[in-house]
Parts: sequence; structure tokens; C-alpha cells
Amino acid sequence: MEVKNYKDCEEKVIDKFPFKGTPRDVVGTSVRWLSRCGDDGTGYPEYGLRYFSIQPGGQIPIHNHFYHQTMYILSGRFECWQFDTASESVVQSVEVGPGDFVYVPSMEPHGMRNLSDTTPATFLCCICNVYEDKDST
Repeated sequence: MEVKNYKDCEEKVIDKFPFKGTPRDVVGTSVRWLSRCGDDGTGYPEYGLRYFSIQPGGQIPIHNHFYHQTMYILSGRFECWQFDTASESVVQSVEVGPGDFVYVPSMEPHGMRNLSDTTPATFLCCICNVYEDKDST
């Protein structure tokens, strides 16, 4: 067992997220890896729990990834977007706040922004790779 405070985990500023091979600008966003396990062969763990902080007016642009993720909102309010892969247009926009969670399946293009101009917003993000068993049909 390991016990830590989130402040004991290194805070890293995120500058870019790729989408379709092109780096997209991330604004006012940092992450702390609270836990991680395994290696998926691309530099990400098979499982991980992260603490994100997004500054006032900050945002994470359209991106996608193989792992599934669930974001649990701790503080502030976010606008979360689901995008169409081909056109990159928003197909769903929702506002979420403390106590809400957002599940994003593997490879679904998504993004979000902090709705406040004055207050940082935070969320926990759990990621996990899920592999379908081809023999279980």
C-alpha cells in the first residue's frame, strides 16, 4: 500500500495534445499522476489516476486516445465537448460541476474548458485500457 497527498506528486504543465497527428494547444492545464500501473507500449500506463487543474479560461482541445477515461469533477464548472471525428465539429456540449462525472470511451474525440474567468477548476481522471476478448462472443 502507498499513501500520499496529491501535493506530493509532481505537477506537470501540459502544452500540447495531439489529434490526427497534429499537436493542439492546451491552455492553463496541469496534471499530477497520483497512481499508475503497467505500460501500454506507447508511454501510457494500462491504468492511471490523475489530478488535473485547469486555470481560469484554460482548456483542453480536441483529442482522443486508446484508453477509456472517467473524469470526476472536484471543483469549478466545465464545458465538456464530444466531437465528430471527421469534421471536428462539436456534436455534444454539456456543463458539469462538483460531483458530476464524465465517461469517455476509447478513441472518442473530446475536450473541455474551465467556464470561470477567475477560479481554477479541478478533476480526477481515471484511465484504463480495456481489451475485448475476441473469443467471448
